[in-house]
Amino acid sequence: MKKILLALIFAFAFIGCSSRSDENTDKNVEAKLVVGKNLSGVKLKDQNEKPQTVTAETKVIFFSFSKPTGHACNDFLEKKPANFLAEHKALYVADVSAAPSLIKKMFILPDLKELKFPILLINDDTLSAAYSKGMNKEKIVVVLLKDGIITKIENLDDTQALEEFFAKL
Repeated sequence: MKKILLALIFAFAFIGCSSRSDENTDKNVEAKLVVGKNLSGVKLKDQNEKPQTVTAETKVIFFSFSKPTGHACNDFLEKKPANFLAEHKALYVADVSAAPSLIKKMFILPDLKELKFPILLINDDTLSAAYSKGMNKEKIVVVLLKDGIITKIENLDDTQALEEFFAKL
């Protein structure tokens, strides 16, 4: 038991902490979430490694860049029918790049695979920086699209705000 505990401490100490430097990474990438930018054709894999594509028919993409917003989005979608996202021509994207790889492999990804709805994953620091640049990472970032082009970006606080947002669509 002591050996396992020491191995885990060693793993977290040397490889478990995120080496991501938001300030440095953000400076070297072009922001992807900008009004007027075309997202048609953007491809991300979901939690089951299935590629998903933003199409001209996609109307809404909402992003979680932090653990609390991710939990809020998951809680919201767990209460909806399995086809909720498809019916609303919406995609949900979660940024899991900041989580230590060991934690992702052992806990986060297995938990996400059990969910009934698709979650597109950002699992790369550079891609994360491009999508989160200029965004409020403590809010649920909602991107409205028309023909694949970003028309508006909103920040929502919680599941109630998501409920109200989708009620208006």
